[in-house]
Amino acid sequence: MDAVLQELKHIIQACDRAITAEDFDTLMTYYADDATLVVKPGMHVTGRAQIRRAFVAIAEYFKHSMVVTQGEMKVVESGDTALVLMQTMLQTKGDDGQPVTTERRATYVFRKASAGQWLCVIDNSYGTDLIDAV
Repeated sequence: MDAVLQELKHIIQACDRAITAEDFDTLMTYYADDATLVVKPGMHVTGRAQIRRAFVAIAEYFKHSMVVTQGEMKVVESGDTALVLMQTMLQTKGDDGQPVTTERRATYVFRKASAGQWLCVIDNSYGTDLIDAV
């Protein structure tokens, strides 16, 4: 498997573990200072502080029941930028307490920082579904 794909897969898995554990301080180490998170269609936030607040609100919205995992992954790399296309699964509990699984086809953009580590600059778990959002 391509080295960049492996490295990004490892980073995204670490992010998934941090989201599931609600370890948002660790999660923020994987984002660039100027990163943007699509919170939901029509709403996005920029910067680590706002992204962290958004993840706290998202955890509360889902009653602290989020478990995030990834499936298939494709990477398109050019220089210090990588586009990641990924199958993302979100498991939560519904209002009735029953498990709910949502599958998305996410798009992420990573940029290699000067120190050599890949940082997320755009986190869009909705992928191209944003086109259909009203």
